[in-house]
Amino acid sequence: MRQKSEKRMEVEIDKDSGFCFGVVTAIESAEKELRQTGTLYCLGDIVHNSLEVERLQRLGLQTVNHEGFSLLHGEKVLLRAHGEPPSTYAVARENNISVIDATCPVVLRLQRKIHKCYEETRHNRTQLVIYGKRGHAEVNGLVGQTEGTAIVIEKPDDLDKLDFARDITLFSQTTKSLDGFRRIVEEIYRRIRETNAAIQFDYFDTICRQVANRLPNIKAFASRHDCIYFVAGEKSSNGRMLFEECLKANPRSVFISEAKEITEPLPPEVRNAGVCGATSTPKWLMEEVAARICKMNN
Repeated sequence: MRQKSEKRMEVEIDKDSGFCFGVVTAIESAEKELRQTGTLYCLGDIVHNSLEVERLQRLGLQTVNHEGFSLLHGEKVLLRAHGEPPSTYAVARENNISVIDATCPVVLRLQRKIHKCYEETRHNRTQLVIYGKRGHAEVNGLVGQTEGTAIVIEKPDDLDKLDFARDITLFSQTTKSLDGFRRIVEEIYRRIRETNAAIQFDYFDTICRQVANRLPNIKAFASRHDCIYFVAGEKSSNGRMLFEECLKANPRSVFISEAKEITEPLPPEVRNAGVCGATSTPKWLMEEVAARICKMNN
């Protein structure tokens, strides 16, 4: 999608940016219910983008945290794409809560895989490790499949938490970078060799390819423009990761959350700008940013 201003400023919106299919499904499920009933609860922000959350709130969506969820009785609640631990479903059953389960299929398969591994290894002291962001909604759901025993690793230094005299099985949050996951695998192997540990190490690349493929795509997109406006919510870990890649490919990359943050025209030497975003960034928001760039440089 291209929009031109009188200054011959060309603005391109990255066609590969925007909601992943898991988020699309969750939002479509919410909109369908809201059209029928006009009201719906959602456990946590349906997407890590405050403007999209506000849009849905105007339609009747009410966001609750886990404490608020536990106080509901007989209501209908949407579980977002990030997934939930088994304890959430137990509360829903106890409180007669009707669940619209919008857990992403990729996350759901990973939850089942981790739970199966936990059941098979819980008696031989295998350490189940998850490469992911501590406290992230998806990671909380994954850890819940192990009754809270899984060890969350965010960076190689966190591997100090592991006991290299015990077997290790490694999984990954679906939205982490492949390069980061590979560095964790290499570091575990290095430490096993260093300690001469006679342990079994298994790892599973459980990163969503729809998300992983955005890294090379967004780097290519950023490199062919004079400047980049990367649009994402402040809470989006996926957004921060993708923006870092944009910045590497194009030092003239700027992180913004909404169009009104653009307050000045671009320098005269800038003749084309790119607009891209995270898996939690709605297309309509990127279109607003593109229109703002054209207006500011008209």
